[in-house]
Amino acid sequence: MALTGIDIFKLLPKTNCQECGVPTCMAFAMKLAAGQAELDACPYVSDEARQQLEEASAPPIRPVVIGSGDTALKVGGENVIFRHEKTFVNKPGIGVLLDDGMDGSVLDDKLKKFTGIKYERVGLELFADIVALRESSGDANAFLGLIDKVKKAGVSNMVLMSEKTDILSEGVKAAKELKPLIYAATNGNCKDLGQLALDNECPLAVKGSSLDEVAAMTKELTDMKLKDIVIDTGATTLRQSFEDHIGIRRAALTDKFRPLGFPTIVFPCTMTDDPLQETLFASTFIPKYGGIIILSELEGHNLFPLAVQRMNIYTDPQRPMATTEGIYEINSPDTDSPIVITSNFALTYFIVSGEVESSRVPTWLLIKDTEGLSVLTAWAAGKFVADAIAPFVKKCGIEDSVSHRKIIIPGAAATISGELDEELPDWEVQIGPREAAHLTPFLKNWSA
Repeated sequence: MALTGIDIFKLLPKTNCQECGVPTCMAFAMKLAAGQAELDACPYVSDEARQQLEEASAPPIRPVVIGSGDTALKVGGENVIFRHEKTFVNKPGIGVLLDDGMDGSVLDDKLKKFTGIKYERVGLELFADIVALRESSGDANAFLGLIDKVKKAGVSNMVLMSEKTDILSEGVKAAKELKPLIYAATNGNCKDLGQLALDNECPLAVKGSSLDEVAAMTKELTDMKLKDIVIDTGATTLRQSFEDHIGIRRAALTDKFRPLGFPTIVFPCTMTDDPLQETLFASTFIPKYGGIIILSELEGHNLFPLAVQRMNIYTDPQRPMATTEGIYEINSPDTDSPIVITSNFALTYFIVSGEVESSRVPTWLLIKDTEGLSVLTAWAAGKFVADAIAPFVKKCGIEDSVSHRKIIIPGAAATISGELDEELPDWEVQIGPREAAHLTPFLKNWSA
């Protein structure tokens, strides 16, 4: 039976040393109980307490890190079945499959897209995370050449794939410092690849024909003291893979079945030859519960919707999605351009900025931090009110960018105009339309 936070606290050293990265031992105990921390973070816990806390300290789905440095991909670490229960923690990696038998120009094009396709949304940068390198030539030099080429392109998160243990071993040694994911241990080579992963301190993927077979292999590997494991269920159809992923999550979280308590890797690229259907399959595993999702191609039209979906699913549902407070220049505004202010609720920002952009009127858009609340909700909560807006307007720097002192507030917040006049005596407060859809004619008729 899992221990409560108080039970765990009683077994901790109670030094409040903060070396675990948490202010107090009590806070650390609560994180352990919630599966959000690992006991290894505490340098002073006794061996006796460690043994008692082993179950409480490990998240139901073990977190696994692939790569090194700031760009490393962390998957797993989940402790809920449904996002609305709390939140999903570590977003799945989206990657592309490269083969050492590919034509050089094709390979260069795929690498260029992987490193070059990026998007910014709500202040976040959206991009692909990992490259799967597959050996199919039977030539170790070709595989090593592929690894070297990918490394030189600046890629640090890799899955190294080969059915030949000797070639895979050479590839792992060539990329050892990047901590690649070794793919994949099967019934025939589980012990050998387990030792390879241990010797090089790399995570290892296991692949079986059933969840029972996978569980048997993960048990064998954990008995070897290998902890960082990723599961490929071996399913080649959407339905079976979908069922396997749900089965893994429920077994780990509901049944506390440790042999299936690991993140997964899934290959929609092997389930269909239709690129659009492949993207649809990939979108299935973002909420249900892929850890790494490998595609055959990365294009703007498939990466962007998947990355946005991932961002939405892996946003804490208890915290509204918000954009960064500040000044946004739309349509190259100048000193005589209008100033519009609104809240930082992401949906509000996208709707307002979209309408302003489509109006083609050069405009300064001020985004006030309202903790992700919409205009009316923020007004009711006291976060989009005169005494909060006025200091922001004065300090944000907009006064240095314009020759006038006119600011447009949302029509839905018209009641704050009088108080805002008092807070900003040098400014003219103008009431804009209630609906963003009416911004275009309003801005086109505006004059400084």
